[in-house]
Amino acid sequence: MEPDDWLKRWQRKMPFGPWPLSEMDEMIREIERSFADQFKNMEKIPKNLVRERRLPDGSTRKEIGPIVYGYSVTIGPDGKPVVREFGNVKRGATQPWKEIQDTREPLIDVVSSDRDVKLIAEIPGVRREEIDVTVNEQRVIISVDTENRKYYKELDLPWLVRPEEAKSTYNNGILEITLPLKSAKGAGVRVKVE
Repeated sequence: MEPDDWLKRWQRKMPFGPWPLSEMDEMIREIERSFADQFKNMEKIPKNLVRERRLPDGSTRKEIGPIVYGYSVTIGPDGKPVVREFGNVKRGATQPWKEIQDTREPLIDVVSSDRDVKLIAEIPGVRREEIDVTVNEQRVIISVDTENRKYYKELDLPWLVRPEEAKSTYNNGILEITLPLKSAKGAGVRVKVE
C-alpha cells in the first residue's frame, strides 16, 4: 500500500468530510520532492570526498568530507561591504543549492598599507613544499594538489605589485604572502602631446 493510498482512505473516514488542509498535503509533497532532489545531488559528490571506515564491530561506515562553506565580510576601500565565499561548496548554475567540489577555496584576508599588501590564507593540513604560489603584477594564484587536500584560489589585486620581491611564510596552516606595491612616485616619463 502506498502512503498516498493510506492518506486518501483516512481522509474519507474523517467525520466532517475530506481532509480540510489540502495545502498541508501539497507542502508534504514538496518536502518529499526536495529530499529526493537532495539525494540525487549526493550522487554527484566527488569520489575522493567519500571514504569507507571499518568500525570495531566489523561493519563499515561511509563518510563524506571535508565539506566546507563559509563567507567573510569586510569593508572595501570605497566603504562598501565586500562578501567573499570560501570552501569547496559552490553555487549551482541552475539551482540555488550548492555543488560540492573536491577543490577547496581557502579563506583569504587582504591587508594593505602604504608600502605593501599582505595576503593571509588558511590552508590547513598540507606541508610547505606542497603549496604553489604564482604572482604577477595584478594577480595571485594559490594552489595545492595532494591526494588528501586540494586548494585553489585566483585573486585579482586592485593594486600593482612587484612580484619579483614577493615573500611568503607558512606556519600552522596559515600562509602569509607579502607583496610590495609598485611606487607611483618618481620623476615619471614625459609624454609628448600631439
